[in-house]
Amino acid sequence: MWLWIFLYVGSVTAINIAFARAPQYDWAWAVLVGFVFVARDYCQRQMGHWVVLLMLLGISLSYVLASPFVAFASAAAFAISETTDWLIFTITKRPLRDRVLWSCAASSPVDSAVFLHIVGALSWGVFLLSVASKMLAGLLVWMMLISSDRLKRSRVT
Repeated sequence: MWLWIFLYVGSVTAINIAFARAPQYDWAWAVLVGFVFVARDYCQRQMGHWVVLLMLLGISLSYVLASPFVAFASAAAFAISETTDWLIFTITKRPLRDRVLWSCAASSPVDSAVFLHIVGALSWGVFLLSVASKMLAGLLVWMMLISSDRLKRSRVT
């Protein structure tokens, strides 16, 4: 459990600092944001709704450690998209792999739209690239979970 907590809060904070200090690599940081959504899903799976406190901690650390403007944009985007991710993950009663994919699919466009709008960089091209890069992480984890499920089923039979 502590590993996922550290990965989640640490990655939220690190990505916000990266966006503030090296904005020329925003596309790379956007890919990593997809993994933040997945880490949050795993934290929620182990902690339940207490994960909301980790969301607040990650946002608070980001605001303190990154530039105020980028931190505000990122914190606003994370707050809205992470809440979306949390809600989808919570209300769907599907297998973990589906909940991870669906929550990532719902939160990625929200995160991209809010962040890009606040920093004044919202365009269709940047938006689509940002969403696609975030979804890449969700799809990779989804495929790994499908493979894991198949492996478990083959061992049973």
